Amino acid sequence: MAIGMASAGCDIVAVNRRSAEETQQQIEALGRKFLAIEADLTSTDPVDNILARTEAQCGGADILVNNAGIIRREDSLSFTEQDWDDVMGVNLKSLFFLSQGFARSCIDNQRPGKIINIASMLSFQGGIRVPSYTASKSGVLGLTRLMANEWASQNINVNAIAPGYMATNNTEALRNDPQRSQEILGRIPTGRWGNPQDLSGAAIFLASSASDYVNGHTLAVDGGWLAR
Repeated sequence: MAIGMASAGCDIVAVNRRSAEETQQQIEALGRKFLAIEADLTSTDPVDNILARTEAQCGGADILVNNAGIIRREDSLSFTEQDWDDVMGVNLKSLFFLSQGFARSCIDNQRPGKIINIASMLSFQGGIRVPSYTASKSGVLGLTRLMANEWASQNINVNAIAPGYMATNNTEALRNDPQRSQEILGRIPTGRWGNPQDLSGAAIFLASSASDYVNGHTLAVDGGWLAR
């Protein structure tokens, strides 16, 4: 998504737990600026610093993509409180408080803003063995609507992208399970796992003026999964 948005003219502030040198090189090769901020969003402690550095070094931001997310897999009967809190903290709590700080900055500076949250197929469905992930991603869909309701009048669009089954580290366990992988692929009309590049067009649309009258919507990019 970052590379796609850079190709459409965006400079990028990338918040990551570790170095993002490969992404930085690709974005700078496109002639765009790249600011890397290393932060751990398992707590909200870094939020103020992320926003302050973005303001100081880039003059602020007019697009926020809430993409940080983790998942823990275990039967619901055995699921631990720690696994619940860890997932909810990253997937929902940090998303809300980053959005809050971003929206305040936009309003204080009379700057229009675009917020793009990353939801999931489990924003619509229950899933199996991922109780905190399902709860958090259902919450992302709901918060997207709430923030849109409150901030649309302030010229801030809030929408979400719900990726389908993507070939990322979050789905590695599923892809390595031949039975589960085949069950999943059998339901996807396009017949393949998604890849991160499949999300770039949706991100560019929701970040651009083309979506100025789109508010509170969660756009599925799923190869047709929800249509089955």
